[in-house]
Amino acid sequence: MSATGNHLLRLVLSCRKITAQVTDSATSSIVAMASSSEHEFLAHSRAKLDRFPRTRHGLWDARVASRVGEKLGFRLVGIGVGSVEIDLDEELARPIRHRRMVLPLFDSVRRAGVSVGGAEKLGGIGLATRESGVA
Repeated sequence: MSATGNHLLRLVLSCRKITAQVTDSATSSIVAMASSSEHEFLAHSRAKLDRFPRTRHGLWDARVASRVGEKLGFRLVGIGVGSVEIDLDEELARPIRHRRMVLPLFDSVRRAGVSVGGAEKLGGIGLATRESGVA
């Protein structure tokens, strides 16, 4: 684990859902969590399941990831967590298509008022280009 902060943000991705959880690195206990399997996302998931023909893509996309990040960010602010770290090695090991879809999650957490350490190093799109001023 390459994170040096008090709280570590980890993502669990599957074709059906995305789950973001923040753990306290000292105790390894989960302090906040948000997932696309929560009640407000069920209608979106059902609509994708009922679509014909079904696509090969999963049930979540960058928009859903952004909303999950927003929920997580508000929960973190509510409990007083001001910064989280990501495991950069784990995020860089993801396929580029997954990385593109999870960058809006990190951006939404940052917009909610929680700094996300390590996200700027993912490069290319998302946080790194917005913070450097390159639209």
